[in-house]
Amino acid sequence: MSHASIPPPSGGLASASGAPAITGAQILVLMAAFLGWLFDGYEIGLFPVVARPALQNLLGAAANDAGVGSWMGTITASFLIGAALGGVFFGWLGDRLGRVRAMAVSILTYSLVTGLGYFAQSPEHLAIVRFVSALGMGGQWSLGVALVMECWPERWRPMLAGAMGAAANVGFLLVGITAKLHPVTQEKWRWMMLLAALPALLVVFIVAFVPESERWKTAAKQSGERDPLLVVFSPQFRRRTILGIVFASVALIGTWGSVTWLPLWADQMAGPANPTAKADTQMTQAVGAILGAWVAPFIGALMGRRSAYFLLCLASLLVCGTLFRTVHAFGAEFLIFAFFTSAATASFYGWFPLYLPELFPTRVRATGQGLCYNFGRVFAAVGALTQGSLMVRFGGSYAKAGAIVTLVYLLGMGLIWLAPETKGRPLPD
Repeated sequence: MSHASIPPPSGGLASASGAPAITGAQILVLMAAFLGWLFDGYEIGLFPVVARPALQNLLGAAANDAGVGSWMGTITASFLIGAALGGVFFGWLGDRLGRVRAMAVSILTYSLVTGLGYFAQSPEHLAIVRFVSALGMGGQWSLGVALVMECWPERWRPMLAGAMGAAANVGFLLVGITAKLHPVTQEKWRWMMLLAALPALLVVFIVAFVPESERWKTAAKQSGERDPLLVVFSPQFRRRTILGIVFASVALIGTWGSVTWLPLWADQMAGPANPTAKADTQMTQAVGAILGAWVAPFIGALMGRRSAYFLLCLASLLVCGTLFRTVHAFGAEFLIFAFFTSAATASFYGWFPLYLPELFPTRVRATGQGLCYNFGRVFAAVGALTQGSLMVRFGGSYAKAGAIVTLVYLLGMGLIWLAPETKGRPLPD
């Protein structure tokens, strides 16, 4: 089926103010990318809510918080490694075959495979499901961001970055609402996995209506046959690629090595008498994350990309340190801290859609930003395994383990000053 073409970002009919009008094709692109990343967020946020009751159910008599924490670390690591591989593969595929077709395949992968988790009979089965589904989840971010940034005018970039950063956290919020309405217990967790297969229907909309990036089409004709992976590691871009990986790693280690575990910690503190504590935590975190991811790119536009990243690291370090060292029971204080912790630590996911596309030209943008963002998940997998090991060492204490892992933000505060400042510069062609 043929798609409508999107004019270059500077094109389109002029509005009354003289600025280019937003076209229907651009709105379709934003809808597809936003929904793709929203449902990706739903799939990502699903497991922290399901993990403790599911693992207790599958482990049976052997279940305790140290054992659950160890398996949580292992399964989270398998997810992150899968996402890293998927991000590189689908980013490469998006630069080769186009953003739209690659995005459709990535959504099919993460939705249908997650649905297979309904049939899991062991923790190993859950690890396999999370690994394979993560291949698609890892690809969705880089493809959606590249498509949107290439099709919309540059003056909209901070707003678009905020929208893309918030999208996944809207998915997190939907997970929390679903689990609040229908509490997830050891006996009733599988239906959540089955529900996660529904985003596959989004592919019909994408294939039928979403146009391809004209900017990518032009770049693809001019770029020749050189492999995008070779380009991003060439002397021209190697430094940017490595620094991008480091910056993503800091944020992802903080998230996956610690903050994602808050629903499990809440479930532990609240006990069986309050089975919706993890849902309350997930919803609170999601609202904070939506706010943080939306605001961060505007901070980057105002202060500059480097100063903004430094500030986000500092805020994350302070709020995480306070939460893990001062809160000892589930209640209003915990939920307030969960809100601000997620607002700070999720703010990076609004900063990345603003900054990473500015590091690479169109012909390798999906590969470059996908590699940076998702290869960071490899190091985040190490962080998740570290958290799992610390859980065992500290006798099932989420707080003590989290307080150590979140010190990683110190690294980001120092290394950001080695990166190029891209504020005020056009998206490279």
